Amino acid sequence: MAILSILICLVLLVILVTWAKLNPFVAFLIVSILAGLLLGIPMDKVVASVQKGLGDTLGQLAIIICLGAMLGKLIAVSGAAQQITETMVNAVGEKRIMWAMVVTGFIVGIPLFYGIGFVLLVPFIFSVVYKYKLPAVYIGLPMLTALSVTHGFLPPHPSPTALVVMFHANMGLTLIYGLVIAIPAVILAGPVFAQTLKNIPSQPLKTFVADEIAQNKLPGSFKSFFTSLLPVILLMLTALLPFVIHGKGTLLKTVSFIGDPAIVMLISLLVATFTLGITQKKTMQELGDIYGDALKDIALILLIIGGSGAFKQVLTDSGVTAQIAATLQTYTLSPLILGWLIAAIIRICIGSATIAGLTAAGIVSALVLQGHVNPELMVLSIGAGSLAFSHVNDSGFWLFKEYFNLTVKDTFRSWSVMESLVSFIGLAGVLLLNLVVK
Repeated sequence: MAILSILICLVLLVILVTWAKLNPFVAFLIVSILAGLLLGIPMDKVVASVQKGLGDTLGQLAIIICLGAMLGKLIAVSGAAQQITETMVNAVGEKRIMWAMVVTGFIVGIPLFYGIGFVLLVPFIFSVVYKYKLPAVYIGLPMLTALSVTHGFLPPHPSPTALVVMFHANMGLTLIYGLVIAIPAVILAGPVFAQTLKNIPSQPLKTFVADEIAQNKLPGSFKSFFTSLLPVILLMLTALLPFVIHGKGTLLKTVSFIGDPAIVMLISLLVATFTLGITQKKTMQELGDIYGDALKDIALILLIIGGSGAFKQVLTDSGVTAQIAATLQTYTLSPLILGWLIAAIIRICIGSATIAGLTAAGIVSALVLQGHVNPELMVLSIGAGSLAFSHVNDSGFWLFKEYFNLTVKDTFRSWSVMESLVSFIGLAGVLLLNLVVK
């Protein structure tokens, strides 16, 4: 009966988001309350359970996500993203422009949230397309592959960051494992797959070509690369240093403090405020406006994450997650494959990678917390599943179609196939890592 109740709630969530076009945050609240009642939580305790889940989730994530949004926005509007693009293109030459775009998308995509990254970086793709007279999909899709992979696999993006918190995983190790998987996924689903797309007709609208910032007003190359990659550098260093530093001295405590994701993002934003703000002659008022706009961009994402936390808490308080964990253990499938499959099914039904990842996490969380699977790899497995087969119910599908001026058929054979390749390659990478990671 409990499993049936959850299925009813998931179907209702899909209907509310896709057919009724209800705000996902409101949909999560409705479904969470209904799930609590169906699963036997007393009526006077259901709302308290929802509030606890929402508060606990946002309490751990709000700092990281908000600071990450501010950092990504500053990187984009300061010209650092443009500088990285131009530096990479000049370094590799016209024949390897595609690879320059991939590396740019990967570097800038780490701190930049996907929706923001798409709207801000696609115009740079079109500038290159018009300048060098190259096929738009062939050049553009690999860069967007990198953006998609960082969105699904790597902290500080909302879904993987939330999953790290839910599963009590290590943020630094998740990032390191994620990079190991992300690089081959980007290469195979990006430049390699794009070789088959050279003949897709596409005439991007010139409206979407970026207004380039004058070269003398751009931040320097080192400044742009260093600031964009600083969160990755700090997370990786603080994740690896404990293996080098032995004992429990002050140095180790300091490393642990600096390695906290909230501290990492705060340090990165403060550095960016100086390197991409003050030294670029931006006033604190201008920087404040940039940061305020960034928070507007991710307000709904925060609420959706909070709503998913409420749903997860209801499942936990009802005791059903323990039942699900016990049931899943009876299957011969690997828990990593099950996590991927649940996320993929929800993604195909709903269209949102973030909702798919967070909802799947709530269902399999007990399995992870009971120690039956590596938490970092489960984060990545669900992240890969949440990217499976983007189609007509995904806003990313329509963004790509309209910006690149494609038919629905060509969008399916390019965008949808790319997202599916990323998902399957990501799962394969997770399973291979599982053979060597204890």
